[in-house]
Amino acid sequence: MAFEVKRVPQRIGHYLAGFADGEGSFNVSFRKRKDYAMPWKVSLCFNVSQKDKVILALFKRHLGCGTLRGREDGVWYFEVNNFNAIVENVIPFFDRFGFLSAKKKREFSKFRQMAKIIGEGDHLSREGIRSILDIRRDMNDGGVGKRKYSDEEILECFN
Repeated sequence: MAFEVKRVPQRIGHYLAGFADGEGSFNVSFRKRKDYAMPWKVSLCFNVSQKDKVILALFKRHLGCGTLRGREDGVWYFEVNNFNAIVENVIPFFDRFGFLSAKKKREFSKFRQMAKIIGEGDHLSREGIRSILDIRRDMNDGGVGKRKYSDEEILECFN
């Protein structure tokens, strides 16, 4: 059965959106791939981590997608990195239930912009990659010290 955001109870939807407002993260990653026409696989991911597995199981149940896994240190992760699930489940969910904090609203807006670029296939061009990099630069406090590859490393394959 396809995900229908209107089936999510208001109380649960607002609770999960509020939880994600404080604990959730929207990310984009670039992975080197030799088996792709492009040297980079561009992936979007929504995730939440928490020691309480019950809350994360609610995300999985009510979003109808994603994976739930535990780490050795007792922290649980819920993540969605399947592009179709992000477009069909995650984005409609947060479009409906939204965020209160200005920061998370901005992060989600940028996440949606990147999903649009990828959905239109523009991430397969230098211009599309540059657009994603420009959007990413302003997300998650710039990802300072967390990026495996610099913008220059990602773009140099197009020269």
